[in-house]
Amino acid sequence: MTAVDLLTQGELTVRGRIRDASNAALYCVVSLDGREAPCVYKPVAGERPLWDFPDGTLAQREVAAYEVSEATGWGLVPPTVLRDGPYGEGMVQSWIEATPDADLLALVDGEEPEPGWKAIGLAEVAEDRTALLVHADDEKLRRLAVLDAVINNADRKGGHLLPAGDRLYGIDHGVTFHAENKLRTLLWGWAGEPLTPEAVAVLGTLRDALEDGAALATRLAELITPAEIDATRARVAALLASGRHPEPTGDWPAIPWPPV
Repeated sequence: MTAVDLLTQGELTVRGRIRDASNAALYCVVSLDGREAPCVYKPVAGERPLWDFPDGTLAQREVAAYEVSEATGWGLVPPTVLRDGPYGEGMVQSWIEATPDADLLALVDGEEPEPGWKAIGLAEVAEDRTALLVHADDEKLRRLAVLDAVINNADRKGGHLLPAGDRLYGIDHGVTFHAENKLRTLLWGWAGEPLTPEAVAVLGTLRDALEDGAALATRLAELITPAEIDATRARVAALLASGRHPEPTGDWPAIPWPPV
């Protein structure tokens, strides 16, 4: 039985509410045939309307992000499904226990990062004092930066990064796939740098998977709009044409608030 099978077919039992979430997010246990696992359930009924994301639902976009992540082969999004639950249809996602004390973000003195770190920008930490916000120069983070560029993630905060052993997961993908450029992320450290050969190969695979009639395109058509699918294709094509990580355009705030 796969994690997706368990999430899709198992009995969902609500154990509590995740109170720091901006929309309804419930901590649950899903069980089937003697197997049990913790998960997160975000019912559509608990979503707050977003004026700039009027189409579809947060839950659908969360599942779409998982489907694209799976198509890359990087496994950067926890298993995620759309199903009925105690409060109606919603997103159900495997619960990830983050590894404590994993250093992915830091504030440091000076204007240049130390080796092993990439600069995001200066942050005001006290009156008349700034520090340099940096993120780890980590291949898993770099893969996630590519995925975010593809799905047009408008909210890649530090709290949405979950290191788990030798894995890294990104969560909270409800504001993604917009047809207009809305990329907001903390992972700007590679902006303008050439994509890795691995990323170029993965983007080529995604380009093929997004063609009309391909399995990924067919699945996404159930979750996001035709315009959003076309825009995803265009972003993949643009990344392949430039061969570089995207840079902030200045048309949209580059870093989410709050950043963590």
